[in-house]
Amino acid sequence: MRELYIMTLPLKFVNHRIEEYATQVTFNPREGTGLVVYNLSLVRDEDLDYAISIFKDAYKAGICASGLVRFVPGGENAGDYRVPEGRTACITMCSSTLDGLLMKRGVPINPIGGGVVEIERRVPRRFIHIILYEYTTVDPLQVLNSQDITSITDVMRKGSGTILANIRECHMEAESLIGEVLDDLSGSSFTGVLDVGLPNTPALGVMVNPQYLGIVAVGGTNPMAAVKEGGVFVQTLAMKGLMDVTLMQEIRDY
Repeated sequence: MRELYIMTLPLKFVNHRIEEYATQVTFNPREGTGLVVYNLSLVRDEDLDYAISIFKDAYKAGICASGLVRFVPGGENAGDYRVPEGRTACITMCSSTLDGLLMKRGVPINPIGGGVVEIERRVPRRFIHIILYEYTTVDPLQVLNSQDITSITDVMRKGSGTILANIRECHMEAESLIGEVLDDLSGSSFTGVLDVGLPNTPALGVMVNPQYLGIVAVGGTNPMAAVKEGGVFVQTLAMKGLMDVTLMQEIRDY
């Protein structure tokens, strides 16, 4: 009977997962409290110091969704996930937290997809790869990270290369509400907004629906993708769950 139940469960596409998590976000960027969506990446214990150094560099380069991080050693739990022995879980804020903030403010949103953005002299130019949320059950940034097609380290060191990012569209009539959310984020621990497009205009090359505008955010897994570019073992579980933001610390404190 249990097997039959599992077989009849409908597939949950990523756009539905984003909306499900977004409705549970309670993050208050001004106070630094509440629940945020998080990513979880595993590294070997002996690689943790290297991962921390890369994370710091990525944060300084402005390609992190947030400078907040949490490290959970092997044998302990991160939410409902048991971290394997010999591994450390690196928890970062997921940029889907932004979707929750927009929804909470009453902004109609439609998550579009995740992809790879070309950066030239520290200016975002365009998406060169994208996977639409409505057609995948696996997080696009998790998939793209596994393909070794980013050059995040080059962006950190030279200002040009490619990074992970995602895009959502919001109705143009909510533009003032979007502005309020962006104002709240100013000076907060969330630093992931990469580009805000004009209504009825492509955002970094991605078309939006009529009367909508696109908002592009930096992928929360960028720091760990940069660690992976250095030849270090990294296993990422994107959009793993919700966490109290007060359990996380600024990476510059490590």
